[in-house]
Amino acid sequence: MIFNFSKLLIKTCCTRYSTVQLQNLTKSERIKELYKMALPKSRQDPVVLKLDTEEFKSIFTEELKSLVSIFKNNGFEIRIVGGAVRDLLMGKTPKDLDFATTATPSEMKEMFEKENVRMINMNGEKHGTITPRINNKENFEVTTLRIDVVTNGRHAEVQFTTDWMLDSLRRDLTINSMFLGIDGSVYDYFFGYDDLKIKRVAFVGDATTRIQEDYLRILRYFRFYGKIAEYPNKHEEDTLKAICKNISGLERISGERIWTELKKILEGKFAGELFNTIIDCKLHTYIGLPEVCNTNELSLVWKQSQQHKMNAITLLCSVLTTQDDVVALNNRLKLSAFERELALFIVTHREPKLDPKPLKPYQQLLVKSKSRQSDTKQWILEVLKYNNSPHLEEFANWEAPKFPINGVLLKDKGVESGKFMGLVMDKLKQYWAANNFIMDIDFLLKELPNVVEQLSLKRKNK
Repeated sequence: MIFNFSKLLIKTCCTRYSTVQLQNLTKSERIKELYKMALPKSRQDPVVLKLDTEEFKSIFTEELKSLVSIFKNNGFEIRIVGGAVRDLLMGKTPKDLDFATTATPSEMKEMFEKENVRMINMNGEKHGTITPRINNKENFEVTTLRIDVVTNGRHAEVQFTTDWMLDSLRRDLTINSMFLGIDGSVYDYFFGYDDLKIKRVAFVGDATTRIQEDYLRILRYFRFYGKIAEYPNKHEEDTLKAICKNISGLERISGERIWTELKKILEGKFAGELFNTIIDCKLHTYIGLPEVCNTNELSLVWKQSQQHKMNAITLLCSVLTTQDDVVALNNRLKLSAFERELALFIVTHREPKLDPKPLKPYQQLLVKSKSRQSDTKQWILEVLKYNNSPHLEEFANWEAPKFPINGVLLKDKGVESGKFMGLVMDKLKQYWAANNFIMDIDFLLKELPNVVEQLSLKRKNK
């Protein structure tokens, strides 16, 4: 669904203005009027408190002080926005700082050039974002206040504004819609501070409208629920209804964006319960997961993940049954090569090994692996976490012995190069692994003639 506010302006504004008044409004003024008429309940006075915590004081590097001075000296206001405000209110030091300003991109470029400040990554300029690098040490993303004029569920065409409340309205969740002034004043137009205090996760205004502006907000809701909420299943009915009615919109969202949010859901609180809710909403079929998901397995593995921090894809494998499921997931989410190979490894090797020496099968897997040994060891460790193995630490500390035979030695012994030499090497490795890796080079070389003879005969009989 595409929201084109420009096409709605005449109809909407006519309910409030006479024809003459309407003609006197510019397009920009009409858009602002539409936004104001659509405003949910908001505060008369948005300043809810003044921060003076150690966490707040700690963010003021010399570079940030310089940035603030540049805006102040040029007559523009700048505030911290979004997740950093939320984190500071929770007593946490934010990892990243995002800023909003009344200055337009062209005004920012002009003042940074005047101050001899280098700007980097100019791709964000069309969306209102300029990134100055202060003192050649620290980058800051600063975005002009804006409103969404046209949205298509993925991206938005924006119009710049100087109205802080209208910018707050276009944000996803109330807890992410607050601003923080440089003096510590917290500006909260839509009761995000109140929601944060009671650990409530809610969209700004109408949930359906916010979701249809960008369908990724469905997953962002679950991500922040897992980060903020106190109880695993205390979703508001209207919010879940809006989510379940709009799940098909995720079809138009790129796999990379979906996977970024999904990983954070899996790494957060209540991942097991949240995935049950996701599956109940039938959302899973739009993000690359199979039609039928084993939620019992998911819940079990998630509980085990509380003891052993595991890769997000390891947990997600609990609802994947076959390698075909992994291929389908990769096609949708565009996993990294490591994540894809890890998922394939887990669905292939997660069944517990029946061996009197429980680590021996995994040690042999590691030594025989044709992949990078460091990667294979990580994959095996993830399998052990998946199964809540008591031998996890023992395997983590186990150093794989080095195979004593190499290609140069085999060539000196007359073994032909190429594929045949690879087969000989693999066969010798099997003998070596079967004997607990204690066969030395002399013992293996004694076996070499028999191995060459067997493989030569096998090749001849093909």
